[in-house]
Amino acid sequence: MFYELLLGIGLGIVGGTITGLIPGIHVNLITILVLSYVSSLLSWFSVFTIGCFIISLSVTHTFLDVLPAIYLGMPDSATALGVFPGHRDLLKGWGYMAVKLTLIGSFFGLIFGVLLIPLLILVVKLSYPILKSLMVIILLSVFVFMVIKDRKKGWSIFVFILSGVLGWLVLNTYNLKYPLFPLLTGIFGVSTLLFSIRSTSTIPEQLISSEIKLKHKVVIKSLFAAVLAGFLTSMLPGIGSSQGVVIGKEFARNAGDHGFMVILGGVNTVNFVLSLVTLFVLSKARNGAVVAVQELIGQIGLNQLLAFIAVALIVGGVGVGLTLFLGRVFSGIISRVNYRGLVFSVVLFIIVLTPFVSGFKGLLILFTATVLGLIPAIVKCSRTHAMGCLMIPVMLWFLV
Repeated sequence: MFYELLLGIGLGIVGGTITGLIPGIHVNLITILVLSYVSSLLSWFSVFTIGCFIISLSVTHTFLDVLPAIYLGMPDSATALGVFPGHRDLLKGWGYMAVKLTLIGSFFGLIFGVLLIPLLILVVKLSYPILKSLMVIILLSVFVFMVIKDRKKGWSIFVFILSGVLGWLVLNTYNLKYPLFPLLTGIFGVSTLLFSIRSTSTIPEQLISSEIKLKHKVVIKSLFAAVLAGFLTSMLPGIGSSQGVVIGKEFARNAGDHGFMVILGGVNTVNFVLSLVTLFVLSKARNGAVVAVQELIGQIGLNQLLAFIAVALIVGGVGVGLTLFLGRVFSGIISRVNYRGLVFSVVLFIIVLTPFVSGFKGLLILFTATVLGLIPAIVKCSRTHAMGCLMIPVMLWFLV
């Protein structure tokens, strides 16, 4: 049993590394395959081991998915907002530092989230009905704070509404399998890469040994924001990690780019771990991988919850080491590559990949989203407002 469990966790780490490093291959795709062949897998593994595989896969992914976002400008739904500050650090030679910042958020967010589980079990029961009824107000408040902070308020509102319309159309009209891939990659990935070509012809040598000068108050504030936002996203339907990052950013105002990267790393990991708490308390799964665990095991008990949390902590430690190692590899290679050639190669790869992930309609979405993503860069307003592509559909979902 021990060796079987060890093998399941190891395979999960390998799978999470693959899904984290290759945009377009999502954790949900692997879990769907697992559920499709679960009858065959049960000949080799127990249900609990398969559940641990899914936990390992998902936690590893939340650590490694930042690498293609920072180094290649190719985000998934959880790292979309990190592309611009992460890519900006890359162009200063601080790409590895940006990776370290997300790891601070992911690992310590995981630890703090686990430590708060006894409290959160009580809070989830009491606060779920209240928060669900107030979700539209919460998201509207976040939007208002975002606009107030921006000097280009008119453009901010325009970008928010325009992206919201695009997001609603994509999520409700096109019936794509993975609609967020072309939508978020266009708005936050391709547009960032294309705009950066104007001022950058080469990527500077990345500073591996540089120390992160980060104030303790910024770290604590950012981690608190990540845990709080991760708690909200794990409990409420329709609210994903991307919206959680926006909410967390408002909880930790004035934390700067460094604090933002900590939040980015923390929200995704905290969201997954606390989704297990939501499954335990409310019998409701708010995460694709947790849905798979629910389908395998049903309602999880306290012993299973504690076992899954232990697996998450172990895998989190491995995830830190893997991300640091691969971050060094990326940093060593990236500065030797012709930047313009890299950008065009990545954009071409995204264009070729999009029909396979989202169908040929995805190419239209990718092009439209890229044009929309260029607007904030041109008019000099915050690109965060383009998160209206997810926030407005979610608000409409709660209203309807």
